Amino acid sequence: MAQQETEKVHLDDDGYVVDTEDCEARELAHRERGTVRPITVVGNPVLHRELKDVTEFDDELAQLIDDMFASQKAAEGVGLAANQIGVDLKVFVYDCPDDEGVRHTGVVVNPKLVDLPADRRVLDDSNEGCLSVPTAYASLARPDYAEVTGQDAQGNPIKVRGTGYFARCLQHETDHLYGYLYIDRLSKRDRKDALRQMAENTPRYETVPNE
Repeated sequence: MAQQETEKVHLDDDGYVVDTEDCEARELAHRERGTVRPITVVGNPVLHRELKDVTEFDDELAQLIDDMFASQKAAEGVGLAANQIGVDLKVFVYDCPDDEGVRHTGVVVNPKLVDLPADRRVLDDSNEGCLSVPTAYASLARPDYAEVTGQDAQGNPIKVRGTGYFARCLQHETDHLYGYLYIDRLSKRDRKDALRQMAENTPRYETVPNE
């Protein structure tokens, strides 16, 4: 059965997606329908350009979302953008804890980050990594609160908010869909170091070799 027929998005009193309920069951249902795909890595052209907007909210999109959850789990990630499995569409999925250990699971289609007022931009310079830059980590300052607007798998408008590690995830995955890797936001020195880490180690999951 298609994903959009089985999962309804619930909103809280402020209109934000409730993504903390039944996380294990929802994530498992996606994975059981999905197929694991290899991960694209830095240098693959699909990672370095803005992706296409999703215009068809159909069974093909539902299958992509299922495959993304399966691929994310296999690679032990907490978020995955469509171009990380080679698909040129603005979709990301997540299964990510916040700093309080609360689990958040969901999908955002055609996401846009909400610009925060200055008083909300408290920066957190924690380490960040990426499945498309395997085995590499670097400190990167990002706001510790984030809001994303977009659509759910049926095309309904949604908004998602997060703090701490989950806020970082929302920003990181939205970046992907506009052609940015986290290493693109590093200094030249730190970017070089991250690529060195990647070159010196072997990922635990299957990747797509660059030509």
